[in-house]
Amino acid sequence: MKHSVSVTALVVVALTAVGGAKAQDLTVEVMHQWVSAGESAAIHEVAKAYEAQGGVWIDNAIAGGPAAIANIVSRITGGNPPTANQMPLGKQVDDFVAAGLLAQLDEAGDETGFWDNIPEVFLDAVTYPDGHKYALPINNHGQSWVWYNKQVLADAGVAEPVTWDDFFAAVDAIKASGTAIPIAVGAQPWQLGQTFLSVLLTKEGPDLYMKVFGDLDTDAVRSPEFRDAVETYLRLRDYSDEGATNREWNVAANMVITGQAGFQFMGDWAKGEFLAAGQEAEVDFGCQILGSGDGMRYFIVSSDSIIFPLTPDPARQQAQQLLARVIMSPEVQIAFNARKGSEPARLDVDASQLDACAAKGVEILQVPEQRIPNVDFLISPDALGAAGDLAGQAWVDPSLGVDGFIDGFVRIIEAEQMIQ
Repeated sequence: MKHSVSVTALVVVALTAVGGAKAQDLTVEVMHQWVSAGESAAIHEVAKAYEAQGGVWIDNAIAGGPAAIANIVSRITGGNPPTANQMPLGKQVDDFVAAGLLAQLDEAGDETGFWDNIPEVFLDAVTYPDGHKYALPINNHGQSWVWYNKQVLADAGVAEPVTWDDFFAAVDAIKASGTAIPIAVGAQPWQLGQTFLSVLLTKEGPDLYMKVFGDLDTDAVRSPEFRDAVETYLRLRDYSDEGATNREWNVAANMVITGQAGFQFMGDWAKGEFLAAGQEAEVDFGCQILGSGDGMRYFIVSSDSIIFPLTPDPARQQAQQLLARVIMSPEVQIAFNARKGSEPARLDVDASQLDACAAKGVEILQVPEQRIPNVDFLISPDALGAAGDLAGQAWVDPSLGVDGFIDGFVRIIEAEQMIQ
């Protein structure tokens, strides 16, 4: 999942502070936020593969959120960095690179064929003006998925949705039946912000999405299509429940798993929770990227990345490069993402080794026009956080209304124009 924190103070850090204490040969301390059942199972696959190559893995899992990223920033800038750590791929990595705090990953990617087989948006994000690559996308996280309990839909007598019209027919039927909550929602700003982005892209299409976030076009925000997206997003409130406030995403996923709710809008890390609960994709639960009926499925592409803080210690350098090669391999890409719920960052993997939903995602990703960059790649963390806050405010305060939401979004885009 994605959280934002400003790291602009990194540029004042001296390179000599990065060395830290010497580590044992091929020992890596890996700092990450993967603490849920599915996430823990996923990173364990990487640890097993690294240890099979003779390495020693020290796992440093910390609770997620902005505080977790602040902890990572503190470790790196304080001169005691981990060997490797998780960081959302996108503009949050830029300050580390600008300060000269990260090791290059060119050679490892070239040797494994990694750079030749990842989406262009990932390659662009990790390649900096000096021509070098400084971050390793470990997965391909789709954020525009909707997940559903097949039995809940069957009990309500509705077909599994393909389009937005299908979806609203389904939640209306579930609501009328009274057998389950139609949509399990975690009413936290980051979750609601992602839900709005999913609605905006999958209902209105990529042209509007890219005008808003790529071109920072305020006229696009004032367009009838953007208004329709806001109205659709706010309509979802009618199908949630009073317990949604501040609910964690994995708790909402469990509501769908156990049949308490029919649907959840969430990135595909949610699938890891379904799998960890012993459920089978497209048997016990379903997955869909909703469309408008034209056959296109717009996949919001994002990634967790692994970054490797620069170190003068040759042993740590060797361990970092070995870990990078392990993660970049097709085998570990499959093993990690099969547990995590995401698709591999590599597009050349054997999809038959993945579950049915992941295989569906890999199929969608083969079409370049369906690969849409997450806003992490397009706007600043501050703007992304403000968009989530606005989505959260609109959800809990109906008096804000559609016009208030649009006016607030215009202000966010105008502020972003000032810094880009």
